[in-house]
Amino acid sequence: MEPRLTADVAIVGYGPTGQLLALLLGRLGHRVAVLDRWPDLYPLPRAVHFDHEIARILQAAGVVEDVQPAAERIDFYEWRNAADEILLQLDWSGMGPSGWPVANFVAQPDLERTLDRHVKRCPTVTVLQGWNARALVQGVGPVQLEIERGDLECGQWVGRGERMTVEARWVIGADGANSFVRQAAGIAMQGLPFAFDWLVVDVKPREARDWNPKCWQLCDPRRPTTLVPGGPGRRRWEFMLLPGESAAEMNRAEVAWKLLAPWGLTPANAELERHACYTFRARWAEAWRHDRVFLAGDAAHLMPPFAGQGMCSGLRDSFALAWRLDGVLCGRLSERLFDSYGPERSAHVQDIIGHSVELGEVVCIADPDAAARRDREMVAARSQPGSATSPPRSPRLGPGLWRDRAPGAGQIGHQGEVVYAGRSGRFDDVVGRGHAVIARNGATLGSISAANRAALQAQGAVVVHLGAGGVADVNGTYDEWLCRLGCEAVLVRPDFYVYGGARDADDLNRLLDHWRDGVEPNHSAPQRQRGYA
Repeated sequence: MEPRLTADVAIVGYGPTGQLLALLLGRLGHRVAVLDRWPDLYPLPRAVHFDHEIARILQAAGVVEDVQPAAERIDFYEWRNAADEILLQLDWSGMGPSGWPVANFVAQPDLERTLDRHVKRCPTVTVLQGWNARALVQGVGPVQLEIERGDLECGQWVGRGERMTVEARWVIGADGANSFVRQAAGIAMQGLPFAFDWLVVDVKPREARDWNPKCWQLCDPRRPTTLVPGGPGRRRWEFMLLPGESAAEMNRAEVAWKLLAPWGLTPANAELERHACYTFRARWAEAWRHDRVFLAGDAAHLMPPFAGQGMCSGLRDSFALAWRLDGVLCGRLSERLFDSYGPERSAHVQDIIGHSVELGEVVCIADPDAAARRDREMVAARSQPGSATSPPRSPRLGPGLWRDRAPGAGQIGHQGEVVYAGRSGRFDDVVGRGHAVIARNGATLGSISAANRAALQAQGAVVVHLGAGGVADVNGTYDEWLCRLGCEAVLVRPDFYVYGGARDADDLNRLLDHWRDGVEPNHSAPQRQRGYA
């Protein structure tokens, strides 16, 4: 008989999306089995960017202090044409709404090693590297996941015949663009008609150099090119393949060095760490859930890299799943919350994909006349007073668990520096995380009904007010935010998205009534403690 492993949650895929979800659930004491077909972590660069929201998520996971030293902060993102005119300059300086730098560049292998180290410290998490998912069966009870051990031979995974069954209440497919889980669940992909081939080249210069600008797009129709950091000590170039060029002929080291030569890089002063051809596409899953199976990361969406949001979106998926899974597994939250995961995340990621495609359509112009028209229009737009230079705001969540028409609902919440109960630092570290009610004054909180107060207590919610006897808002972050929303209080979810703002005390109670009806489980159903079946 094949060995059998039981878990609360089984995760297929051990890239950043799967690692983060395993870590979050493991830290909460849930039994997690996470598997990946490759026996070791992938050692070469892939994603290079994460934003302020992801830094806050890494803060919640307890790893941000380990990640920050391996990250490089960038203040500006420029677009220039062949004549070196600035077409667009996005200001990424300062802190984002989440209380962390707007843009950070990191080598994905460094991030994965950090996450891996923390995951493997969790006693309730079983990491199965070198195991491939072969079959997925859903029925009345837990999901049955049949897996096989294998090894790498000449870069290909080869099964060895050793089998095991993983039995889990919930299965997450975080297994990439060619997701086995997605296919086994019968979920199709859809998308936009955007497809361009690019050669991605990662380099480790051997000499220190001041790259100026550090992060930019060269909008030259002769060869559209992306130039960005790859984390400290690394640089990345992305070269668009031109009509008539094939991936087979371009994905060679000698071609990479030829394209790098104008930038002063040679085998004598730099190490070619990686070169690979990719087709930049814009796609998303038609459904993100099939019964007890969910999709996350590249299994659920693919996007061009021009907004730097591919990995970010996968990590958001994991964070959105983690608090739902935790609450349902512990019996605090209703399984109805799972119905909101797909609609919320899909609409959010489609907005980002659409923005990425818009950027790509500007960059990927190989026709000289079309490029000249683009340049004239963008230079003229930039010369107009008040032309926007800030990055676009994070999009709103799709329909789901937030109060429609309430101020700020569905938008990312803010985090500021605070002093509370004798401690100072970022809000999440000092006050706590989870559901949070933040009010301007204690009187607003004092009017919360007994039923709503009991519900907040049952969810372990943070309930605080600003000012004397409450939270000192060091930099005025919360006062400015509430002022802009026109609210006296705001209810924030555990994934930092706003359930809704309240204009006065009565409005807050109505908001909490609505929230309570949506999150509370069927109390006739048996509940259990965290981490036990």
